[in-house]
Amino acid sequence: MTDRDRDEAGRARNARPRDGLGRPLPYGADGVERQPEGIERAPEDTITEAQRLLDAGRPFHAHEVFEDAWKATDGAERELWRGLAQLAVGLTHAARGNGNGAASLLERGADNIEPFREARPHGIDVPGLQTWARAMAEEVKVRIRVEPVPPRLLGQVL
Repeated sequence: MTDRDRDEAGRARNARPRDGLGRPLPYGADGVERQPEGIERAPEDTITEAQRLLDAGRPFHAHEVFEDAWKATDGAERELWRGLAQLAVGLTHAARGNGNGAASLLERGADNIEPFREARPHGIDVPGLQTWARAMAEEVKVRIRVEPVPPRLLGQVL
């Protein structure tokens, strides 16, 4: 049996360095700083941090921020955070050149945030995100490489 990477609490964690899109690099390589896991943030802080990471070209890390919110939330909003995490992973796949994976996750994420379209919790521009995700999904289906444009979680900046 091999030793597994563990965090301070003894939970299994992969300590391999990763690139900006979350791809594992060889041990000892220089990677980007990992997004800490298990952070409980206020919804507004989750949105701010995820948008910062999306704007910095780090959608994989934004997905981890949304995943923290998803795992820490009970009730209906749990699906909102899950859908947003799926959109960020879809963007990650698009940036990595995996069109099929990107399209699938972008479409699934857009569908999963549909129940929040009218309410727009925390100011999230659900209709705008759905439009962005579906357009991105169509683009990655027909083009081998795309330059993914990160979404604006709270709508377009004027």
